[in-house]
Amino acid sequence: MTLQTSGRTSVRSFRLAVPPVSGIVRPRLIAVSAVLAVAVFLVFCWGLSIGDYPISLPDVVKALFGQGDPGTLLVVRDFRLPRAVVGLLVGIAFGASGALFQTMTRNPLASPDMIGITEGAGTAVVAGIVWGWGGALGSQTLGLIGALATALIVYLLAWRGGGVTGYRIILVGIGVSWICSSATDFLVARGQRFQAQAALGWLVGNLNGRGWDQAGPLAVALAVLLPTALVLGRLIRTLQLGDEVAAGLGTRVQPVRFAVLLTGVGLIAFGTAAAGPIAFVALAAPQIAQRLARTAWPPTLASALAGALVVLGGDLIAREIVPGTELPVGVVTGVLGAPVLLWLLIRTNRADTGG
Repeated sequence: MTLQTSGRTSVRSFRLAVPPVSGIVRPRLIAVSAVLAVAVFLVFCWGLSIGDYPISLPDVVKALFGQGDPGTLLVVRDFRLPRAVVGLLVGIAFGASGALFQTMTRNPLASPDMIGITEGAGTAVVAGIVWGWGGALGSQTLGLIGALATALIVYLLAWRGGGVTGYRIILVGIGVSWICSSATDFLVARGQRFQAQAALGWLVGNLNGRGWDQAGPLAVALAVLLPTALVLGRLIRTLQLGDEVAAGLGTRVQPVRFAVLLTGVGLIAFGTAAAGPIAFVALAAPQIAQRLARTAWPPTLASALAGALVVLGGDLIAREIVPGTELPVGVVTGVLGAPVLLWLLIRTNRADTGG
């Protein structure tokens, strides 16, 4: 095993004779992922401990493993755990999806909520609420259909000269995003009062009232899509070198890009259908993970953990910042994410113009 140092990142390469395997280990990335995992677990347990019936953190941990008095087990596992699990899974889905899109397009602004994917899922769900399709199809199915349809439209409109580029995906996606937002506003305005209230409550991004009905389908989707995202994360790193170089290295550029698009859309669609379009998580989480790990791209697993931390932390703030009131988590992530967006815009502009 040898040690190589490049820039600010230490990289360990290894080669085994039996079995014949070689690879690269990034100690800092592993350490960052471990710290993020511990932080996610602590915030997850902290969220389970607060409420009208406060519970200590040790008792929460015991209850998660089926130990403790019946009252604590009832409150933790039946009343509070479903909401926390939905927040955890949604954060993982948003963070991983944002990492895929940002790596594929080589642009930190290319998150699903910036290029129309989230808005397309939201438009489909709101249409189901207003037109009465929600009961027959369910928000999960409607969100998936809306996200896939929007992604297909963006992909087709961005296609030129036998392929698509990250820059065209971003430009087309921003336009499609505004179209979807306008359609959503129209549907809300045409809906009845209770339909408009239900749609607005969902559109802001909310974990209130979420249960196992939302967590179950999302968990199944993550069991399939998250390993796929981790595998694709290794392939799309070559795309950062440019399409010609990636093709020269043996990467099938357009099939890989299309597979990344489908995987990222699936993650964001199921996450959005479960808790609504929680703002800025898919944008900020990959950038947080990338800067902590000091990698040249947003690492997928660390981005997923950072997304979970952002959602769970935002939900914790939303429940505690105003006594007696539980704000939607999307309000908190929107307030905290707006400065991140401004910083990324300033940083990107300086990088493009030389300062």
